[in-house]
Amino acid sequence: MSKTARWRSAALPIASTALVLALAGPAAASAPAAPTATTTAPEVATAPDAAPDTASAPNAAGPRVPATSTHRPVGTTSARLVDRNRPDPWRPDTPSRELMVTFWYPTDSARGAHAPYLSPELSTALYGTDAPAGVRTGAVAGARPAPGRHPLVLLSPGFGMSRTTLTALGEELAARGYAVAAVDHTYETLVEFPGGRIEPCLVCGREGTDPDFGATASRARAADLRFVLDRLTAPGNRGPVRGLAVDPGRIGAAGHSLGGAAALEAMAEDRRIRAAANLDGTVWIPPTGLRSRPVLLFSAQLGGSPGATGNWEDSWKRLTGPRYWVDLPTAGHLSFSDQHWVVDALGNRDQLPADSGPDVFGTVRGDRALAATRAYLGAFLDRHLLGRPAPLLDRPSRAFPEVRFAK
Repeated sequence: MSKTARWRSAALPIASTALVLALAGPAAASAPAAPTATTTAPEVATAPDAAPDTASAPNAAGPRVPATSTHRPVGTTSARLVDRNRPDPWRPDTPSRELMVTFWYPTDSARGAHAPYLSPELSTALYGTDAPAGVRTGAVAGARPAPGRHPLVLLSPGFGMSRTTLTALGEELAARGYAVAAVDHTYETLVEFPGGRIEPCLVCGREGTDPDFGATASRARAADLRFVLDRLTAPGNRGPVRGLAVDPGRIGAAGHSLGGAAALEAMAEDRRIRAAANLDGTVWIPPTGLRSRPVLLFSAQLGGSPGATGNWEDSWKRLTGPRYWVDLPTAGHLSFSDQHWVVDALGNRDQLPADSGPDVFGTVRGDRALAATRAYLGAFLDRHLLGRPAPLLDRPSRAFPEVRFAK
């Protein structure tokens, strides 16, 4: 199996992401990066995209994140977290690992300003346009978390992609009752920190030249997820979100593309993670350490290429616990992220090069792909973290006749 075929399913680097193509903007990998400064800020700091500054959005009447299935109020905030016990894996001269994390969680009140999708500055740096900054979210910025201990889901985005591309999934899971933490893996995409500092993607391009990059990145991301988990389960409820309590016995991980591989690796390394889902990502490290825990594989066009499908076939054989492999044959690789429905909502899909659309987006509508992703990931987590019935996982569904059981 060629590395080109494996990365075709594992990640689309920033230089070829569909949203960049559709908006005809410069690639983030080549965007001018803000200078890196020595940071002396506290280990937890509120991020600019957590502020209730909806007036800063360039289009106050822009498209909105699709409504959740439960319509329960959702709160959100973002924070900068620093792991001072681990050098940065991509900058060995940096003695600590600095991350940005967005949290979504149930709240009892829908009152308050909704959080911006992302800042115009980061939108322009990532996509060459501030149009995505006009997307309206459904989550209230800084809302007080609902009382009680909530099951936790860790989310990891695709390589070269921002954590904001998992906003629709984060809001849906929070509306279902989960606390959600989506992690930006610094130096694997452009990341905006408090104060407007934007760190560059230092490793974009290495996936095509380093045969070990996928495994190295999976392990680095797994360490990021485990650190965030440590912070959220710290004794005395002193986590990064004031008032948010998580249940340490009900923790899951999920990710898109390379983020899916990272979710599996995080579970293999950490017994606290009870279930993991991979959304159309090549598995870079054989899943041999999962200790019979449940895994969901959700693919587009059976992985997008024969090589990627073969990779999942090998991984499937190694899974010894509850396992599910479902496929959305009309989807593309980016259909599991916000980029699909955002491009559709902004009316830019027809600007894609003719030969890129099928693999990137397939033929399904973005909102339909999102509904399926939300439904199957939600059912998987509900069954294995909450013990709820989830017949969607057992047989074909009239609600989603296009979804097939690959195994």
